[in-house]
Amino acid sequence: MMPMKSLLLPQSPRPLTRRRLLSGAVGVAAYGALRKGVAKFPLRAATVTVTAWGIRAAREAERKAQQSAEQARLTAADVIAEAKERIGEDVAPLVVVDSGNNDAH
Repeated sequence: MMPMKSLLLPQSPRPLTRRRLLSGAVGVAAYGALRKGVAKFPLRAATVTVTAWGIRAAREAERKAQQSAEQARLTAADVIAEAKERIGEDVAPLVVVDSGNNDAH
């Protein structure tokens, strides 16, 4: 069991030597250089880059969703037309309608 005195009294610091002094100075210099380097980091440029990636990913996902929706619409139209033919109804020819979206992405 530890004596009570050691819990109450702080440990005496180790003596200051040249090596400890030099080590401390190097540590302070390295910390200062690191702080300056981090301060110069182009945070805004990095934020803009990541945002641009996000916009591109969102546009690509939207484009794929539109393609999938169009494919589903065409498949459903084919199934309905085939079902109408089987029961003897006249099937109107498929009419392509321009959506007005002429973007060339």
